[in-house]
Amino acid sequence: MISVSMTRVHEVTVVLYALSVLLYFFDFIYHNRKANRVAFWLLAFVWVLQTIFLILYMKETGRFPVLTIFEGLYFYAWVLVTLSLAINRILRVDFIVFFMNILGFIVMAIHTFAPTASHSHVMAQQLVSELLLIHITMAILSYGAFSLSFVFSLLYLLQYDLLKKKKWGTRLLRLADLEKLERLSYIMAVIGVPMLLLSLILGLQWAFLKLPGMPWYDIKIIGSFILLTAYSFYLYLRTVKDQSGKKLALWNVASFLIVLINFFLFGQLSSFHLWYS
Repeated sequence: MISVSMTRVHEVTVVLYALSVLLYFFDFIYHNRKANRVAFWLLAFVWVLQTIFLILYMKETGRFPVLTIFEGLYFYAWVLVTLSLAINRILRVDFIVFFMNILGFIVMAIHTFAPTASHSHVMAQQLVSELLLIHITMAILSYGAFSLSFVFSLLYLLQYDLLKKKKWGTRLLRLADLEKLERLSYIMAVIGVPMLLLSLILGLQWAFLKLPGMPWYDIKIIGSFILLTAYSFYLYLRTVKDQSGKKLALWNVASFLIVLINFFLFGQLSSFHLWYS
């Protein structure tokens, strides 16, 4: 049913969908309307690609594509994207749009990377490998964002200490002001959290396909969700509780310690989490 070129279109669609979700999250947390507009047009392009594929498939089969689970998943993903676009334009309820797109991304990823009868065995194996590659890449990118967030918080604490002790000098002048350091740290966390969430979604799907007997209480999985919770709580304190200052910076530094533990220690203790090729 699906040619190699159309499979590549699916993969590109998933990547664009992920970028749209990241930007919607950025807008949801940071109220950035430019990010919202870019996310909307990315999602619109995803909808166009989905619609073209849907029309071509209906033309090929001569029927509406809902008779199998594989077809139903794709149509369900298309419906979710359509509703997201409509809500974004008509109701403008960003909270609903973001979480609808998380659900839509999960469905789209399952449809794209699941080894179905429409794929050859070789293509199915390649798709699973590419799924793992995207999962690892997004996880490392999220760790990079958390690392930058940590550095900005560390500089914030250093600047805070110098100001408190009234140590005026070259070091103080070379550091950015506290407000800017705190804002940059927050922005990096806003980028890292949804990226880690999407990475976990794809990673769990890969594990489900590749390791059906995998223990879901594995230390690496637990560590990843603890990490996601820690940074989500950081965003909660900053956004909902409107906290700022030294305590928030210390929480961010402590959260980064979980990044290090999860990456270096839990990866070694995991019963399955290795770098697969």
